[in-house]
Amino acid sequence: MAKKTFLFQNLVTCNLFSLPNSTPFAKILDSCINSKSQHVVRAIHGLILKTHFSSEVFINNKLIDTYGKCGNLEYAKKVFDKMPQKNTFTWNSMINAYTASRLLVEAEELFYLMPEPDQCSWNLMVSSFAQCELFDSSIEYFARMHKEDFVLNEYAYGSGLSACAGLRDMKMGTQIHASVAKSKYSNNVYTGSALIDMYAKTGNVDCATKVFNGMGECNVVSWNSLISCYEQNGPASEALEIFATMMGSGYKPDEKTLASVVSACASLCAIREGKEIHARIVKSNKLRDDLIICNALVDMYSKFGQIDEARWIFDKMPVRSVVSHTCLVSGYARVASVKTARAMFSGMIERNVVSWNALIAGYTQNGDNEEALNLFLMLKRESVCPTHYTFGNLLNACANLADLKLGRQAHAHILKHGFRFQNGPESDVFVGNALIDMYMKCGSVEDGSCVFTKLLDRDWVSWNAVIVGYAQNGHAIEALETFNGMLVYGEKPDHVTMIGVLCACSHAGLVEEGRQHFYSMSTEYGLSPLKDHYTCMVDLLGRAGCLAEAKDLIESMPMSPDSVVWGSLLAACKIHREIELGKYVAEKLLEIDPTNSGPYVLLSNMYAEQGRWQDVKMVRKLMRERGVVKQPGCSWIEIESQVHVFMVKDRRHMRKKEIYLILNTLTKLMKLSGYVPNVGHLTADEEQAMSDSSLSEELEEPILAAVA
Repeated sequence: MAKKTFLFQNLVTCNLFSLPNSTPFAKILDSCINSKSQHVVRAIHGLILKTHFSSEVFINNKLIDTYGKCGNLEYAKKVFDKMPQKNTFTWNSMINAYTASRLLVEAEELFYLMPEPDQCSWNLMVSSFAQCELFDSSIEYFARMHKEDFVLNEYAYGSGLSACAGLRDMKMGTQIHASVAKSKYSNNVYTGSALIDMYAKTGNVDCATKVFNGMGECNVVSWNSLISCYEQNGPASEALEIFATMMGSGYKPDEKTLASVVSACASLCAIREGKEIHARIVKSNKLRDDLIICNALVDMYSKFGQIDEARWIFDKMPVRSVVSHTCLVSGYARVASVKTARAMFSGMIERNVVSWNALIAGYTQNGDNEEALNLFLMLKRESVCPTHYTFGNLLNACANLADLKLGRQAHAHILKHGFRFQNGPESDVFVGNALIDMYMKCGSVEDGSCVFTKLLDRDWVSWNAVIVGYAQNGHAIEALETFNGMLVYGEKPDHVTMIGVLCACSHAGLVEEGRQHFYSMSTEYGLSPLKDHYTCMVDLLGRAGCLAEAKDLIESMPMSPDSVVWGSLLAACKIHREIELGKYVAEKLLEIDPTNSGPYVLLSNMYAEQGRWQDVKMVRKLMRERGVVKQPGCSWIEIESQVHVFMVKDRRHMRKKEIYLILNTLTKLMKLSGYVPNVGHLTADEEQAMSDSSLSEELEEPILAAVA
């Protein structure tokens, strides 16, 4: 600043007409670009107009360039229009001024008016469109530049690869890589870093690593690109190892390095390593208060569940952004402090759709699906444009509520926003997957299947959603046919897929096919069966009456069987009246959880079915001694968007008289049709007490009141 002031004062005091050339003016204009001093630029411009340099092409080009970089497009345009003579640099400076103001239409018009565009002109167009995220146009100019036989340099390659990264277009990126390999820039560090970034953003970790390993020279940007590659694509542990190698090689990390490493620690829940990185950051005066790093730290501690540490960093930040607040909102929601998250959200001066998504996801994850839906309505009222993440959370809330009507309304919103369920820079395939899941959980199998068939792109989650959905809704054959289609499609099944397949076999009673699929997990697909797969197999064998095989399978499990898998076998014992095995299984269940009423009730019912009332009394006595209480049965129904909940012997409903009147009528009709109640599901006391007269009395009391 002092140097610029000195030069300016010298110019003002000297005889301007005695200057041999315009270099002093050019030097001051260069210094103005760094300081963005528009008033100084205008003052220098005024001095130039008083000299014989006022029509000189060189100094006028410098004025256009300086005005453009200082954001004064109006003056840049005036200088350009008044120039009697122009050269290529004049046109390039004006194009650059337009692109600096993101006026790409005007820049493009000027480019087409140029008498002779040079390499710099083409580079400007390629880089400008890439920087403004108009990646298709950037690639188009790159291809045309190559077609016009202009030499592609490191700037053209860098911008072209950046556009490919933005489009997630690995095919075009690979073609540019081939061109780079044939050029003199194959070992250029700038081009190499751009290649790593392109492969990272297109998900090709192997190629990114090969490019890095083949680079003769690396810099911090190269290391950052590779660390970011593993942090974004995984395994995140590799990002930490590369960071350690970078440090061992003598490179000093910058804010981008540390932000990526902190994010990798958050993904891995690597608390010790995360705190070590934090300690390194605190020791650096330059990085301690860096906004991007502080945001990453808040996010990291939030994901660790250490919300107090996250809040401490947040409170110490000298400058905060909407990202800072959003990270903390998400952190509070993650540790089930949704009320605090809501208060934090309400106090935000600026919000964006990511902030809304964080809070909506928080309510969904914590089971408050109704409030998640209310938040979506508020978002719409505030004219915030929802993203695919918003709709993913909305559909999860509808699925959790099993509310088909709301789910269909959400589907209509999705269609209005033009989602096509396909891969790309902003893949929205998972919205289609969430739609399938929602329809299946709401019991609308036909709608779920329809969405699946209309997906433009599918991933393994799409196949899993429809296979599991079919299986859960009893469409076993369709589930197995879809599984075969998945294999033909070339998609590899995972643990979730096999749960759906085994569940389908269980519903269809396909014992032998179920066995084959279970054992093929390890032999064909390299999957070790988990507890859930063993539970599915036990359920399959139990339904088919293969109880001894089911028991042997449980006892051969590589992990300790839990109450779910034993409970499945106990239910099968009751169905097939295997009382002795049932007693053995019940004992196993009571060892795991003595306070669970389920095993007691099932065993009691098994004794009751065989008329062993003394054993029933013994089980009931054991329950009383251990303080075990059976939770009453519960059911619910939705009528006109209102949910009605009923407990056993419930008398709380406002229309109970009408309900019991209908129930009595149905009971009489059932008896006339020859129905005999199954008393095996009653305890001994209930069996003796529940005579026809007592049942009639139970039902007639509200009826008489209704008639009266």
